[in-house]
Amino acid sequence: MPPTPPTVRGPGAWPRRGWGPPPPPRRYDPADDVTRGVFRSHWLLVPFQVIGVTLVFVALIGPILTQFGIAWVFVLAVAVVFGSLAYTLPAWWYGSFGLREDHLVVHSGLLLRSSREIPLSRLQAVDVVRPLLMQVFGLAELRVELAGGDGSAIRLRFLRREVAERLRAAVLAHAAGLPGRAPEAPEWPFYRLPFPLLLGALTFRVPVLLSFVLLFLLLTAYAAFGEPGALAGAVPLVLGLSRYYWGPLARYTDFYASSSSDGLRLRYGMFQRRMQTVPPGRVQAVRVVEPLLWRALGVARVEATVAGYAGARQGDSSVLLPVAPRGRAFTLVNEVFPDSEAARVPLVENHSPLPHAVGADERLFVSVRGALCRVTEVVPVERMQGLRLSAGPIAQLRGRVTVDVDTPPGPVAARAVDREAVEGRRLLDALTQYGRRARVPSAGTERWATRATMHGGSVTRRDEGGASAGTSGDTPEA
Repeated sequence: MPPTPPTVRGPGAWPRRGWGPPPPPRRYDPADDVTRGVFRSHWLLVPFQVIGVTLVFVALIGPILTQFGIAWVFVLAVAVVFGSLAYTLPAWWYGSFGLREDHLVVHSGLLLRSSREIPLSRLQAVDVVRPLLMQVFGLAELRVELAGGDGSAIRLRFLRREVAERLRAAVLAHAAGLPGRAPEAPEWPFYRLPFPLLLGALTFRVPVLLSFVLLFLLLTAYAAFGEPGALAGAVPLVLGLSRYYWGPLARYTDFYASSSSDGLRLRYGMFQRRMQTVPPGRVQAVRVVEPLLWRALGVARVEATVAGYAGARQGDSSVLLPVAPRGRAFTLVNEVFPDSEAARVPLVENHSPLPHAVGADERLFVSVRGALCRVTEVVPVERMQGLRLSAGPIAQLRGRVTVDVDTPPGPVAARAVDREAVEGRRLLDALTQYGRRARVPSAGTERWATRATMHGGSVTRRDEGGASAGTSGDTPEA
């Protein structure tokens, strides 16, 4: 009998984007120029630091000094106030920053002076973060993520909100190859997360539902029988719910996503407002997560491996859509990986007890796995860091192999599991060829608004508005 043909399917169709016209760009005001001069944090940073140091001293050393009398505590607290003020005030004055052409220059330190000059071509992401206390005083923090690891990020704290937002626009303009005074790029609305959907989706998860039921039973047992052990058993459940339920609920409240020529813009947060901007080409891989109960609702979560975020910042900034309809989630995949159609990549089943389907074309590698929690992982072939073909002792006896597609550290770990040896080798060779061809015409992700890219002997140069003009030739114009 002829062999059974492989099962071919796609991850599903989704609607194309249908956005309205972009809002008019904001007019440039000479008073908004942040490309010249020297800037410092807001002066409120000084009293906040002095108060913080004094409170720590009173809380830690105060109880020890009370045995000598309250007067000693008061005198030493006053000394700490003036001592911290004598250090904090000059440190605040010497700590400055500014833009010098397409470099960000940051000076810090008092006893140990430090100066950093960062080329904005290394920019990976830029965020404006507003914790609750800063929101009260109209302040913000600018975080500039750079290529280079966990210690390369720049954090400019206690800026006026207007200065932080104008500086964010200027930094993005320089990174895109535009003048720093260029107006902020317009944006198109993509998705606003309704609060009832966020609340329902976070609740409609098996671990959360079981935790709520068990917590209700323990509280009922304590109220009915007065058993303290039931109340003690509720403590870990409350801690777990505060981390995996109340934490995401507060973080992603009022979530809004939009798209612009500067990249994907995300705004979210209840107690800590955050405006996250991911420039074009910084997303290395994406996965769409569909838990068992969420599939009944037709919703999914989109996570990404973003270049520049390292360590804990990668986990905090990896979610592109916390909850969204499945069609909208896959639409975002097409937006972060332009000129590609993940739905048209044919997927081949591995015909094993654990379902796992993979597929590849000249642009994307797609993997779908999981019976209870379905995970769809998408990796552009030009973003692949390495390819590995592995097989354990049992897999060798069965004639099976695993193909790993390496990406930078993040939530995505794409692989083709439990494939036949011949099929795995063909997939590895195909991905190698696809990756080699995809990397040759790539112009990189720097200066995305003005760079020239090659496509089959023609040169395409993007202007400041994102439009493109084609010229013929074998090399880009100077």
